[in-house]
Parts: sequence; structure tokens; C-alpha cells
Amino acid sequence: MTVAANLAHIQEQIAEACRRAHRSESEVALMAVSKMHPAEAVAEAYAAGLRLFGENRVQEWHEKAPALQHLFAVAPEAAQVHLIGPLQSNKTSRAAELFNAVDSVDSLKIAARLNTAALALSKKLPILIEVKLSHEESKHGIAPAELPALLAALAPLEAVIPSGLMTVPPWSEDPELARPYFRELRALRDASLAACPTLTQLSMGMSNDFAVAIEEGSTCIRIGTALFGKRRKPVEE
Repeated sequence: MTVAANLAHIQEQIAEACRRAHRSESEVALMAVSKMHPAEAVAEAYAAGLRLFGENRVQEWHEKAPALQHLFAVAPEAAQVHLIGPLQSNKTSRAAELFNAVDSVDSLKIAARLNTAALALSKKLPILIEVKLSHEESKHGIAPAELPALLAALAPLEAVIPSGLMTVPPWSEDPELARPYFRELRALRDASLAACPTLTQLSMGMSNDFAVAIEEGSTCIRIGTALFGKRRKPVEE
């Protein structure tokens, strides 16, 4: 199956989920998770009409970007790429330079360093705060109870814009098992809007559970395997 054929199937599922939830399809962005896939796959996805991409590692995108520069620099058809994986503090400057947004901020330290880097670039950098709702040690993010204090601490930062929340629930073959996590993230977002009106986005839902995520209010689903197929071996930083 080609990326275009996979995309058409995914779009049908998105439309069906939106109908069930009485939502407009325009409310749900589809992020193509291109991590561990070559630049050629990104170009194929772009040709199929996708304009939003997610990468896990700064170094991996740094290596792909030169071959794709023409796709990510030509307005108004330019694509955007977000960092969706954990960000080490020593890579914040490069991340602020390379990415249109960072969707995996999990500490004030990282946010502050991104702010400093974005200021130096005269750039406004949207960020999502990653919230850890599962008990899995492999998952990243802040505890829900820490969110109000982090939002308050972010308020003085001039160059980063807290745009929403992101989470990764425990993987399961049954997408319904992810629903409580999605509901909890939406409740956290809703409870935070008075203090942080820019916090409107909900990045939740992946290849196996995105329909449920849409039903629970996701504004951005992150699709990798269903779009590109199985990933290659991870690139080491």
C-alpha cells in the first residue's frame, strides 16, 4: 500500500469518528509521524497532501532536513514539523531552530531553555506540555497535579506559547482502554483554560486508538505505522 492509499483509508476513519462525535473534520489535524522513516517517505507523504509531521529526535530530523528543505520553506504550501519525542536540555537550542513547535515539554527547565533559544532567533515557539497519565516507567511527562504550577511558571516567558497538552496512554490492542486517559487529558485542559487561555490543543491518539481520541476531543492525532508501515531501526543520537 502506498502512503496515499493509507492516507485515504485513515481519512475515512477520521470522518467516521467525527460523525460519531458530532465534530467537524476541520477540528482534527493529522500529524504524520515520520520518525525512523527516510526523507523519501516524508516527501511521499507531502505529495499525498500532508503538511504536518512529527519527529522524535533532534539529530534524526537534522539529518533529513537538507533533503526536504524545499518542502518546508515555501509558503503557503510549506509543511511544518514538530518535535514529539523527549528533549534533552543540551539540544534545546537546535530544537528551537529546527522545529515549528515542540510538543513534548515536561519541565520548566526545558521550557525556559527553549524560550531563551527562541528569543535569540526572534521566534515565537508553540509548545505542548506532555502529561504522564499512566504508571509506565517508559512514559514521559509531568504529573497532572504539577500542571497548574508549571503553567503559572510559564506565564512570564515571552517566546514560548503553551498551546495545549499531549499524552501517550499505555498501548493496547483494545482502543477503548485508552479512552479514560483521553478523557482525563481533556478534563485537565478544560480546567486549565481559565488560567491559560492559549491551552486549546489536545494532542492524543495514534494509529491504534485515534478514532477513540477524536471522540474524546483530540485536536491532533499522531499517525505513524498506519500511514508509513513499520518503522526502521531507531537512529541513535
